[in-house]
Amino acid sequence: MGELRPLAQDLTPPSRALALALRELFECLEVSVRRYAARRMRDAGTFSRYLSGSRIPPWEVVMDLFTDAAEHRGMAATPDAIELVRRLHRAAVESSASPRHAMEVLEQQLAEADRVSRRSTARGDALGDALLDRKHRIADLEVRLNQLEAEWSAERERAERLAASHPDVTDLLHERDRLQDEVTRLSAQLNEAEQQRNDAEQRCTLLERQLEAVERVRSVAAVAPAVPQAMPKVLIVDDQPDNLLAMTAVLSTLDQELVAVPSGREALKALLDHDDFAVIIMDVQMPDMDGYETAAHIKRRPRTNDVPIIFLTAMGTDPEHSARGYAAGAVDYISKPFDPWVLRAKVAVFTGIYLEQRRLAGRR
Repeated sequence: MGELRPLAQDLTPPSRALALALRELFECLEVSVRRYAARRMRDAGTFSRYLSGSRIPPWEVVMDLFTDAAEHRGMAATPDAIELVRRLHRAAVESSASPRHAMEVLEQQLAEADRVSRRSTARGDALGDALLDRKHRIADLEVRLNQLEAEWSAERERAERLAASHPDVTDLLHERDRLQDEVTRLSAQLNEAEQQRNDAEQRCTLLERQLEAVERVRSVAAVAPAVPQAMPKVLIVDDQPDNLLAMTAVLSTLDQELVAVPSGREALKALLDHDDFAVIIMDVQMPDMDGYETAAHIKRRPRTNDVPIIFLTAMGTDPEHSARGYAAGAVDYISKPFDPWVLRAKVAVFTGIYLEQRRLAGRR
């Protein structure tokens, strides 16, 4: 495990290019694989597979290599060099459609969501304690103020002497007002932390369900029958390779052919090449041509204006976005991170409708 393994056999060109770039970075460190893995607290076997090209590392592993190489050389990598390796990494990810890599991506996202949840919980506990302390101090001040007001009521003739003997009344009132303002601020921060924790917990739940779906794909991949050529196609459009990989893995056991593309322009090209798409799943936020604009082009074409479009969006489904999406021809919305069972169910429904329409057309 101390020496570099040879490059893996049958690598795709993008995976080979990434592996060679990572090996060049690693070799400048002048340490063994085992020693470097121990330094970064990683499994030596897994790290060795990263360098041989048989596994694609998370981007954070690549950035760790850049950092350690810069420290060893005394000179940081240029932005152009980092961007070059980033493009190689993206190309390698796009060329890998295995459920195993999809699980690695989802596990990394799940770990990040779990860290957010734990940080939010700890912050919420601290804010809750601070809020409780301020409320106790306000209650104490209220008791003291009420006691002074009672004394003033009972002995009005001694009001001047009482005021003289209690010169801190004004200070107490100011302190109470200040603490009430602090309670308002802490309450808002506590609500924000609780919302962040709830969002992170929801993301953890959905990512766990995505992992479960991908694990099912892996368990049946060896015995799953080939997709019949006559089955309809599903077009998946998203500019993020990880999203394409996750959706492809979740939908891969359904009886249809999946076509995944990274942009609106590629989607329009795929629709020119094929006319048997049962449904289109499309990200809203994409560079150059977003989902709304792409949908408008699709609906203007006679060959494709009847293909249903499901928008995938992280912007929520408020009335403004919904109205724009439905005006562009969408039939439904799915929020990110998506629920794998909801996605599969909706794709199955539109595939069934497509097959029934095709069967009825064949009778005529």
